[in-house]
Amino acid sequence: MVPDPGRQSSNVYNRLPFFFPLVLVFLTLLFPSPAMRLLNTVTKELFEFQSDVPAYAILSHVWEKEEVTFRDIGDLDKAKKMQGFSKIIGACDTAIKDGLKYIWIDTCCINKDSSAEVSEAINSMYMWYKNSRVCYAYLSDVSKEDDHENSCSFFATSLWFSRGWTLQELIAPRRVVFYGMNWIDIGTKATLRHTISTITGIDIGVITDGSLDRLNSIPVAVRMSWAADRNTTREEDVAYSLMGLFGVTMPLLYGERGKAFIRLQHEIIKQSDDHSIFAWASQDDGERGILARSPSEFRNSEKVERIPDSSEDSKPYFITNKGLRIDLPTLSSYF
Repeated sequence: MVPDPGRQSSNVYNRLPFFFPLVLVFLTLLFPSPAMRLLNTVTKELFEFQSDVPAYAILSHVWEKEEVTFRDIGDLDKAKKMQGFSKIIGACDTAIKDGLKYIWIDTCCINKDSSAEVSEAINSMYMWYKNSRVCYAYLSDVSKEDDHENSCSFFATSLWFSRGWTLQELIAPRRVVFYGMNWIDIGTKATLRHTISTITGIDIGVITDGSLDRLNSIPVAVRMSWAADRNTTREEDVAYSLMGLFGVTMPLLYGERGKAFIRLQHEIIKQSDDHSIFAWASQDDGERGILARSPSEFRNSEKVERIPDSSEDSKPYFITNKGLRIDLPTLSSYF
């Protein structure tokens, strides 16, 4: 006899302590879900959503002069006089045409005066881009007359493709629409997938499907190689901008500099048995540890393959204060 799921759930719930609902309330208050602040595309007012987040667009861009911040957007008369306000208007108008009432823009939707909010936002960012209805990638250095298929085009050499943060902003959203200067439609990541793959080295399958399941099928070293030639303003952001691609979260500690990338690799190792994380090449001749110092050391790892492990009793590897403890299969060579 197949049990009735509804009745079974009810019986289980009845056996729980009477104070269990109070425990759930306490845990919800203690560990609230990340709040998301969205900009109304019509009124240009900010609204905060803890749950039941409405459909929204999201902007991907390169920071330029006089970007409108969270503090600025509170005074629209002041914001309208700033150079960056035209970008907000363009993004909002595009979202309105797509029937969307809200949009998320990093410059004005994050209160950067709050380190706690910045940390929460960066740890949630991959999810926010993934859950967006559409992502607008604004490339202000690309003109309408540009031949986007040409490897030397303004599109291919756009600054957007060299920034660390835009890597996850390309992969995570289901739909990305590219716009050039003055919001000229260039195309989508689906229609431009072959060109984008050539520019970035990212597999076409990942460009069209940025789910964590799809990403986890790609060796760690290969994912790192995608960021080898990208840069960020803050050294720590080299690591923080990659957290979503590996499905990890960690506290932000600005001031730790290169240690952030070491911490990122430790977090990856905690939840992955992919040995390719060690498939990097040193850029200097000095003594080194087992972990890379930056994604640039994975530059030549784009074709690394994961070692198939069919052993049922394979042992996990881990890093201790004595070094790396790892068991690797041996491969026979015949000459």
